[in-house]
Amino acid sequence: MYAVSIRGAITVEENSKEAILEATELMLQEILKVNQIDQKNIIQMHFSATKDLDAVYPAVAARSLGITSASLMCFQEMYVVGSLEKCIRVDVLVEQEGLTRDNVKHQYLREAKRLRPDLVKE
Repeated sequence: MYAVSIRGAITVEENSKEAILEATELMLQEILKVNQIDQKNIIQMHFSATKDLDAVYPAVAARSLGITSASLMCFQEMYVVGSLEKCIRVDVLVEQEGLTRDNVKHQYLREAKRLRPDLVKE
């Protein structure tokens, strides 16, 4: 068994605690569901948020879902002129039987779908 990185991103309509936590929970729940991840197999999560999101740390949503033994960190996404606004990204490091780089299902939701159209399956 080896570690696999799962990427995800989602956008929010507004910079509010409620909007950020709701979106982050949705993104994490989708990642866990489609990849059939047992929370105890999560090693760490790195979150980033665009500079226009500062109402709450996205990692708070992971804790509210019961993810308490993984290391969590939050960062500000590098600003690039013209880049997607109000976006939360995550990189989840997991060690789970049967999950490989070839079969992992990354989750890009809402307007974040345009970040990686090659990974979005509708």
